[in-house]
Amino acid sequence: MLSFDSCIILFSSLKGFLLNDRFQMFVGMRGLRMIMWTILLVLAILHRASSHGIQPLSRIAIHKATLALDNLAYVKASPTVLGLNGQNTEWVTVEYSSPNPSMDDWIAFQYANYTSPDYKVNGKGSLKLQLINQRSDFSFALFSNGFLNPKLVAVSNTVSFANPNAPVYPRLAQGKQWDEMTVTWTSGYGIDEAEPFVQWGPKGGHQQHSPAVTLTFERSSVCGAPARTIGWRDPGYIHTGFLKELWPNRVYSLRLLMFLKSLISDTYLDIGIEIWYTYKLGHRLFNSTYVWSQEYQFRASPFPGQNSLQRVVIFGDMGKDEADGSNEYNNFQRGSLNTTKQLIKDLKNIDIVFHIGDICYANGYISQWDQFTAQIEPIASAVPYMLASGNHERDWPGTGSFYENNDSGGECGVLAETMFFVPAENRAKYWYSTDYGMFRFCIADSEHDWREGTEQYKFIEHCLASVDRQKQPWLVFLAHRVLGYSSDLSYAVEGSFGEPMAKENLQKLWQKYKVDIAIYGHAHNYERTCPIYENQCTDNEKRYYKGTLKGTIHVVAGGAGASLSPFTTLKTKWSLFRDYDYGFIKLTAFDHSNLLFEYKKSSDGKVYDSFRISRDYRDILACTVDSCPPTTLAS
Repeated sequence: MLSFDSCIILFSSLKGFLLNDRFQMFVGMRGLRMIMWTILLVLAILHRASSHGIQPLSRIAIHKATLALDNLAYVKASPTVLGLNGQNTEWVTVEYSSPNPSMDDWIAFQYANYTSPDYKVNGKGSLKLQLINQRSDFSFALFSNGFLNPKLVAVSNTVSFANPNAPVYPRLAQGKQWDEMTVTWTSGYGIDEAEPFVQWGPKGGHQQHSPAVTLTFERSSVCGAPARTIGWRDPGYIHTGFLKELWPNRVYSLRLLMFLKSLISDTYLDIGIEIWYTYKLGHRLFNSTYVWSQEYQFRASPFPGQNSLQRVVIFGDMGKDEADGSNEYNNFQRGSLNTTKQLIKDLKNIDIVFHIGDICYANGYISQWDQFTAQIEPIASAVPYMLASGNHERDWPGTGSFYENNDSGGECGVLAETMFFVPAENRAKYWYSTDYGMFRFCIADSEHDWREGTEQYKFIEHCLASVDRQKQPWLVFLAHRVLGYSSDLSYAVEGSFGEPMAKENLQKLWQKYKVDIAIYGHAHNYERTCPIYENQCTDNEKRYYKGTLKGTIHVVAGGAGASLSPFTTLKTKWSLFRDYDYGFIKLTAFDHSNLLFEYKKSSDGKVYDSFRISRDYRDILACTVDSCPPTTLAS
């Protein structure tokens, strides 16, 4: 595997040749700059971050690359200017030709005959690639002589976005108050160039301007390689606007009961009034001109306890993937696009999304965060997109993470904390609570110490204890790592069937405060347990829970995109349903007494596992094992 030192040696050796006067006369200064940037890009992509599997491009011996520019060869990319109508993503056609074609020629990390089977005969080929606005220009390079001794034959013209600094990729999130929505976006405008703001208001009504705060970070802000070295890329500027005093969204449901094969299947017709807000991202330049994004729209969140239809999607470990089929340095998230497409397809039936860790698997390659925010833009621009911290965002030795490993690629939480807003008291401590109508969500940060007596343990207890279950009956605990139960092979081998020490420290809290469902990622599969406490099922029912639950149902939903994890062959009494496939879960609260849980596959969006909870407030009050203080006849 090519080391970082080898990359530096390669670039140093090529630099002398590139600066040769005769060579500069042949390609021109602009061409020289593009070639140097192309080589740097190749080096960046080929440096491996600590991650799953083997880096797919490791067979390319870039340290042996030489320049063999041929004036009869060419690479042409078109169109040359993108985003003329405000688009942030566009397709580009790359045409290439070589007078000496070979089966070993490659371009854009694909063989030259990948989509052009006659390339070996006529020396001509083409590719269609998807580009996103990332605040810089693009070019493409054609190499010959295979992967082991590559030779740079030709470099394309420059492709640019009309405004590379434009405001892009808005992502909504709930604020610290129930009637507040935040919108975060990325641009190339610092506060010394333009004033960022959000123009927003009721659809068709008065529009107001809310100023936005601006963040960025430097190379020294991240903690190690590759984030500080070959993976570094200027992140641009991250802006967040706060939209306050929103009117709550109201969608009600009319229940129609249908009886099919002795099972009760509910269908619902939405009725009521929906209040839509529209918003645009804006920058006022200091010459008094304005730069605008396109217009987006969203619905405000319901107030705590509001009795209306509320639909929540939860998953972990989705990552990102390339829509054009391109290779990338971390090429193992092939389920990601299917999950994204299913959510977009059903977006009108989704109110809020929780992505519980392992967000994009950038692992120190900072440009991947732009790729991810572009991928989820249709979702995150329309509904709150809430995060939990995972090992691939946070973990790095000597930085206070609970697990001393290199999984973040040197990011040590900086990217997740900056690119997305969460209503935490301190974003460096990525735990928080958020209310959504009849739901209370307690989001833990599994990458910081959660054991009894710690600051986070106290937060978890306060979050669970402070909810008014008469108004918010549905209490859900979220974390990235499996702090509860899992039959994933990695946990089974350890003998812990979940994170070691987690159940011993946290299950008394779940039981005491009657947590309904605990949901995790990290294990790349789907699994659901019975209601459980101390390794024992508290209810033998599997599909329809009536009355007091008596235990917490634990769910692993880590199969949203990254390569799947196998289960142990051991049979555990508490595991009711397992699926080695890509998918996500959906919770639907119809009212204070009825909740539907569904597991859907990313391949087709159909339901493959489900259960219902039906109960009254008195069922929540009822005592179960360790959920009430002990009493005696004397008391």
